[in-house]
Amino acid sequence: MAKSLTEILSLARSHTRTAINVLVGIMRSKDATAAARVSAANAILDRGWGNATQPVGNGDDGALELIQLLVWDKVLGLGTTDPLAGFASTTSNLVVSFYFAKRGFENVARIIKR
Repeated sequence: MAKSLTEILSLARSHTRTAINVLVGIMRSKDATAAARVSAANAILDRGWGNATQPVGNGDDGALELIQLLVWDKVLGLGTTDPLAGFASTTSNLVVSFYFAKRGFENVARIIKR
């Protein structure tokens, strides 16, 4: 019988202390690889303090660089980075299309409403 989402969340949360102890054990273990130790340390920090913020850019044009990366490079596939593919591509194209076409849709809806 399928458990409800609340039951699954409750069950997962009941193991929080054990999971943190395992992460601390890996982080402190001399036998663990450096990558495993760093990964465990990052997981502990993320859960205790949240994810660190990532700066977009150093200058005033940081927002424009982000827009270029997201729209020009990733969505339209016209830049130097690899374009999105599959579901991410379809979704991002829809979002960008609706964003730029919003005014047109509003005008069409206004005409139909009359």
